[in-house]
Amino acid sequence: MNDFTIRKVSRRRFLVSMGSAGAGLTLGVYLPGAAAQDQSADGATSLLEDGAFAPNAFVRVGVDNTVKVMIKHLEMGQGTYTGLCTVVAEEMDASWEQVVPAPAPADASRYNNLLWGPSQGTGGSTAMANSFEQLRNAGAAARHMLVAAAAERWGIAPDKITVSAGKVSAGALSATFGELAEAAAEQPVPEEVALKDPADFVFIGQSFPRKDSGKTDGTAIFTQDINLPGMLTAVVAHPPRFGGRVASFDDVAARAVNGVEDVVQVANGVAVVARDFWSAKTGRDALEITWDDSAALSGSTESMMAEYREMAETDGIDARNDGDVDAALSSADTVLELDFEFPFLAHAAMEPLNCVVRVDADGCEVWNGEQMHTGDQMALAALLGIDVPRVKINMLYAGGSFGRRANPAADYVLEAAMIAKTRPGTPVKLVWTREDDTRGGYYRPMHFHRVRAALDADGQPLAWQQSIVGQSIVAGTPFEPFMVKDGVDVTMVEGAVNQPYAVPNFNLQVHNARSPVPVLWWRSVGSTHTAFVCESVIDELALAAGADPVEYRMGLLADHPRHQGVLALAAEKAGWGTPLPEGRARGVAVHESFNSYVAQVAEVTVGADGSFSVDRVVCAVDCGIAVNPDVIRAQMEGGIGFGLSPALLSEITFADGQVVQSNFHDYQVIRIEHMPEVEVHIVPSAEPPTGVGEPGTPVIAPAVANALRAATGQRLTRMPFRLAS
Repeated sequence: MNDFTIRKVSRRRFLVSMGSAGAGLTLGVYLPGAAAQDQSADGATSLLEDGAFAPNAFVRVGVDNTVKVMIKHLEMGQGTYTGLCTVVAEEMDASWEQVVPAPAPADASRYNNLLWGPSQGTGGSTAMANSFEQLRNAGAAARHMLVAAAAERWGIAPDKITVSAGKVSAGALSATFGELAEAAAEQPVPEEVALKDPADFVFIGQSFPRKDSGKTDGTAIFTQDINLPGMLTAVVAHPPRFGGRVASFDDVAARAVNGVEDVVQVANGVAVVARDFWSAKTGRDALEITWDDSAALSGSTESMMAEYREMAETDGIDARNDGDVDAALSSADTVLELDFEFPFLAHAAMEPLNCVVRVDADGCEVWNGEQMHTGDQMALAALLGIDVPRVKINMLYAGGSFGRRANPAADYVLEAAMIAKTRPGTPVKLVWTREDDTRGGYYRPMHFHRVRAALDADGQPLAWQQSIVGQSIVAGTPFEPFMVKDGVDVTMVEGAVNQPYAVPNFNLQVHNARSPVPVLWWRSVGSTHTAFVCESVIDELALAAGADPVEYRMGLLADHPRHQGVLALAAEKAGWGTPLPEGRARGVAVHESFNSYVAQVAEVTVGADGSFSVDRVVCAVDCGIAVNPDVIRAQMEGGIGFGLSPALLSEITFADGQVVQSNFHDYQVIRIEHMPEVEVHIVPSAEPPTGVGEPGTPVIAPAVANALRAATGQRLTRMPFRLAS
């Protein structure tokens, strides 16, 4: 057994009183309208919006000298506000202090995710990848117009003017952005503008203080901080088994609770609406509900996994098929067979699900840590029978998400709206408790993998046959038409279908399981299981071939130089091959997800009693241009901690159709005392930047498993890990 005991510590007060949060609220819900087309004295169009110079959808220069960057992506801890502000500050030559982030409105016509088509949202580590060039151009256009305004005012050529730290200068002449804002709004918007040479970057590639630092002093505004006049709070009783429905309920005791205003049946349960959270929860707990479980889940984790194993014995759908795997396997001298099991996982964000909704004659207004603007807008409009533009979303911070708030079903947002529409004009705050959040579903799917791999006479991979059994995340959602191809959910096979090692005969099959358990993407999605399988199997092949695991991988990655680059860097910095004390060992893994490349070397210590600890992790990352190295390091460190939780502790299990876990005492996540020392090394690159929010997560579990294999000889194929005594 491993010593992951929960130890009580004193609660630390980290939020200041709400009295200091007022200014933050104004920023948190700032929703600009379309740029005003004011007419100047000579009849020209002026690009002014709320008194600010607004040359495009992303930049607002105020007369107070602030540069507001309209951020179309949710800030949920991944550093989006900081990274995107960096890009605009760079091209404008602003000062870091004057640049402030502001959430953009839900408006896909201006703020769509360029990698998602006509849809606004955040996910797949796309925020920087899709915004980099867009925001560089936005900042450069604003700078061009400020310079043009100064040139006109001073009667000199624009090329005689320099810009630095938010000041426009020409010899003894100078002006701030704010002093030029109104004049710049009269200038024509350039059709094309030159971008800065990377050699001249001031901000990009450097670490500057984060722009979401209000999270550390209590001024950041989350949904739970919203307190609107007349607002009520709702808590919902959900079915204890997925697929269950309300048969009948008695609300007499609930209505008798002081503070309870109403009891409302919704699509998936019964809501108690009250003047405060505790009254709502107390009323919810007093409900007497009879559930109809005729179509509900009734099995256990063990019975579900047994079904998955049976499915793996049958023919699946080919996701990739190279060469002749059957012939190669039958003729090989060395064939390895491995089965892997992965449990359901909860997202377990520090901020449980919540949402504020007001429905009235004007439409619907939402306050939310909004991750999927367009999807939620459309779902709310359909529910309420109104046009999409009448759904106004105020984007706030989210205390983590890891995919849970990007739900095509819009489950908790619709739940809030169902309640709010029963009380027109009254804002309703829906709150899910930690228990509701843990047991409420939309988990990382459970998976089973079976792999048969063979070596040739030279110890090189000859054949690889892999079967994956699991639920499709996107089947039955609006994403199905373009994310399910020939029966294969691309999110299930990513990281496997494109595994980079040179194997001449390769077959990957998918088996689509059915279950009432609702599933959803979870930080790094398919790579959460495919990376583990791939890197575990390749390690076994290296051992069977009598080869060093790093050298073996390097030889099979000749056509993948960026994989090789991070692998070589991580191995070098970790001191791969140098002696370690007795009982300590290293393991390595490398993986690409979301176009970012990560390698990690983990060092573990195994005790005589079978306990073990993860002591050190050396991580190398190639994510293209490193916009803010500090944010990249933080995301790698956070991703490693996040990935260690399911490797060591976390799982959602079922007994008699019900979720066993309920809170952090039994759905455990890694504590600070078990976090290893982490070193992060960034590969210099001139490639376009890619995401860092997710790619650090899938690599850590196989690196640790490979280290434990080296230390003990045991190949761990199920998470969380349990060493045999």
